Amino acid sequence: MKKLLMASAALAMLGMAVPAAAKHHEEGAAMTDAGLQAVLSHERRADDKARDAYRHPAETLAFFGVKPGQTVVEYGPGGGWYTRVLAPYHATSGQYIAINADSSDSSFPDRAREARTKGWPESFPATAAKWTGVDAGKILAFESDELPDDMKGKVDRILIFRSLHGMLNGNRADSELRALRDMLAEDGMVGIVQHRAKDDASYAMSNGTKGYLKQASVVALFELNGFELVSESEINANPADTSDYDRGVWTLPPVLALGDADKAKYQAIGESDRMTLLFKKRP
Repeated sequence: MKKLLMASAALAMLGMAVPAAAKHHEEGAAMTDAGLQAVLSHERRADDKARDAYRHPAETLAFFGVKPGQTVVEYGPGGGWYTRVLAPYHATSGQYIAINADSSDSSFPDRAREARTKGWPESFPATAAKWTGVDAGKILAFESDELPDDMKGKVDRILIFRSLHGMLNGNRADSELRALRDMLAEDGMVGIVQHRAKDDASYAMSNGTKGYLKQASVVALFELNGFELVSESEINANPADTSDYDRGVWTLPPVLALGDADKAKYQAIGESDRMTLLFKKRP
C-alpha cells in the first residue's frame, strides 16, 4: 500500500508570499464555445444554475483553458455539480475521467462505508450517466493510485474544485498531488478553485478544518510537490465573505449549517470567497 505523506511542511509555510504571476482579469469574459453553452443551458442543470452566479463555470473553464478534445480529470467530483458540465462537454470529443483519493490506507466506521468507498470506481460511471445523460461507457473513474499506466502522462487538465482542504484534513495532500502530477502531459495543467482565507487569518481559521486555506499556502503546497504557478484570477472572488465563521465555510450557502439562524444574512453574503489558480508541472 502506498504510504500517505503528510502535508505539514506546506502548511508551515503559511506566511510565504505568492510568487509573481500574470494576473488575469477575466471577470467579464465568457466562453463562446457553443458546445459548452449548450451544456450549461441544458434542462438537466435546472437545479444547478442557481450556483452559476457564484461559480462562474464558463469563465472558470475558459481561464483553465478547458477545450473540446482534451482529456480532463475532475478530482473528487462529490455531488457532481461540475461533472454535469464536464462529462457532457467532453462526451463526443475528448475524455472525462473522475478521480478520487487513494483509499488503501483509509479507515472506515463500518464495512458498508468501506464497500461504498472502495467500490466507487465501478459505481461512479453509472451514477454520472444518470446525472448527465452520457453513456456510462464513456465515463472513466479511478482512485488516484490506479490510473492505468498507458494513461499516465496523457491528461491535459486536472481540475480540483473546493476540495484541497479535504486532502489536507486527510493528511494525504502530498501523496495525492504527486499522483496527479504523474497523470499530466508535459504541457498539462492543474486548475484550482478553493475557499480562501484572509492573508492574516489565524492558523485555526486557515488550516483547512474550516474549509478555508490561505492562497500563499496553496501555492507553497503545489511548489513543494513539483508545480509552478502560471496565473491567478479573481473570477470566483467574493469580498463579502469574512471567512471567519465558527462553523467554517459551511455557514454560507449552499449548506447553511446554522439553519434558519441569520439565514438571510448568510444568503446575502452568498457562497465563499475563492481563489482560482492555474499550475503547470515544474521540470
